[in-house]
Amino acid sequence: MNKIRIVPLTAVVLALASLTSQAASIQVVVNQANPPYEFEDSNGVLTGFEVDVVKTVAQRLNKGVEFSSMPFNMLFASVQSGRADIAIGGITITAKRLENVAFSQPFIDSNQCVTTLAKGDVQGIAQLEGRDVGVITGTVGEIWASKAQKERAFNDIRRYDGNIDPMMDLASGRTSATINDCPITAWYIKDKPQFKIIHEVATGDKNALMLPRNSPLLEQVNQEIGRMKADGSMAGLYRKWFNAQAHADSSTVKIEPIPGH
Repeated sequence: MNKIRIVPLTAVVLALASLTSQAASIQVVVNQANPPYEFEDSNGVLTGFEVDVVKTVAQRLNKGVEFSSMPFNMLFASVQSGRADIAIGGITITAKRLENVAFSQPFIDSNQCVTTLAKGDVQGIAQLEGRDVGVITGTVGEIWASKAQKERAFNDIRRYDGNIDPMMDLASGRTSATINDCPITAWYIKDKPQFKIIHEVATGDKNALMLPRNSPLLEQVNQEIGRMKADGSMAGLYRKWFNAQAHADSSTVKIEPIPGH
């Protein structure tokens, strides 16, 4: 005779709660070699400005977060296919990208910075004629360098999957400059006097969370970002990670509409 095992109601409730929590988790893909936006700390824990933004938004929505790491150029396919709910990686809003994905309102401004060796023989952008420069594949820095290559007479544009390798190649002399987001570059070189920003490209770039088109999360996520700006918590995260005060007219402070809406 088979015995019937009676499961306590408390255990059933806890199991259902666990399943509900897992189902409610936001799937986030991240280019984690991207300090101070996202990176692993000395204990191997994912941290950074955008990681904090996503965690805060998820907490306010009463949802969990699951992060998956991948190179920058793979973030787009992951979001477009619906395998991810959100992508982070210092992603710039562009009209071309809005054809295939959606963005929350921006929350950080980011021009492009050209960086060289502080004591090297390139101290101005005109001196990059005939020289190799490094960029991160799929970024606005790559787009700008590709458009400027003929005018500036760059020799070769070397492409990388993360932020560290191009800086190492610059340090070793394999390239003469790197082109990347100013906040990322400024954070990376703050304790590395061997590097120097020699030129800032005023692109008017703004970064945001990237989501699939027609994402059911877009309005909710965007609303919480607006609330973070209104209550000062977004500016607080900016101070924490960039050790600076966000300008009052920056997208870190000003509430803006969803791009393309």
